[in-house]
Amino acid sequence: MSFFDQFPVQAYNNLELLAQQVVEGFIIGMHKSPFHGFSVEFAEHRIYNSGENIKNIDWKVYARTDKLFSKKFEEETNLRCQIVIDISSSMYFPEEKLKSGSVLNKLKFSSLGAACIMNILRKQRDAFGLSLFSDHLELHTQAKSSTTHYQFLLSQLEKWIKSQEMNRNSNPALALHQIAEEIHKRSMVIIFSDMFDNSDNLDELFSSLQHLKHRKHEVILFHVLDKKLELEFEFGNHPYQFVDMETGEKLRLQTQQIQSIYKQKIVSVQKEIESRCIQNRIQYLQADINEGYDYILQLFLLKRRKMN
Repeated sequence: MSFFDQFPVQAYNNLELLAQQVVEGFIIGMHKSPFHGFSVEFAEHRIYNSGENIKNIDWKVYARTDKLFSKKFEEETNLRCQIVIDISSSMYFPEEKLKSGSVLNKLKFSSLGAACIMNILRKQRDAFGLSLFSDHLELHTQAKSSTTHYQFLLSQLEKWIKSQEMNRNSNPALALHQIAEEIHKRSMVIIFSDMFDNSDNLDELFSSLQHLKHRKHEVILFHVLDKKLELEFEFGNHPYQFVDMETGEKLRLQTQQIQSIYKQKIVSVQKEIESRCIQNRIQYLQADINEGYDYILQLFLLKRRKMN
């Protein structure tokens, strides 16, 4: 069963419930896997020992795995995590009429990924904040760990999911410089972006990422994209009118005429971004919206362990 069969997300009526379902599915999957010890350490569970108080047993996990695990409660770790999401208009790609099986655009995918991470952080009593940017910083909150804060951030994500405003440009460098100065030192910074800046100059963008590293932050960059359409350029062999979602510029062409050149260019840009991330000790991962969230949550939890 695929992720999208298990968690249909055509309707984003309750981001909190959906995030909870995804996280529970991830935790149960880790318990069933040969790497269940990884899940025990990071998912706030440990194997139940005879004689312990049964009130902490996770009966949902038991029902699915036939194994007894206790919920693990620890002192607050003081980990601070700032989740940064690009909400420029290109993040609303792909539109419904282009999709073949996919039910997410890049912003919905990023928002649910962020909600899942916040769900885990809240359970582990860690503090988390949210920053949303387009060509400027649209929203920036300090890191907190309360349920009220969690629900407020989810409401903000749902607001922008529904917005779908076109011609909203992107300037990640400006936003990241500002975020680097305002958040607590030695935070974990998780960025969801399609990396479509209006400028071809990556130097400015990586200057802002270096700023985060200089402030002793651990940085994870999830490069959000639809691999089938944006990397492979798999459109039908007939004329299309392409519209730049951030500028409104239109271009009509036969896709087969530019597919080869386009793929060469986009692969070159991808490799350049990944190479610079490696040089700057930034964790980089392509996040395909047509895949699930297991690899995103695994990377997040691995980084969290290293920071403890």
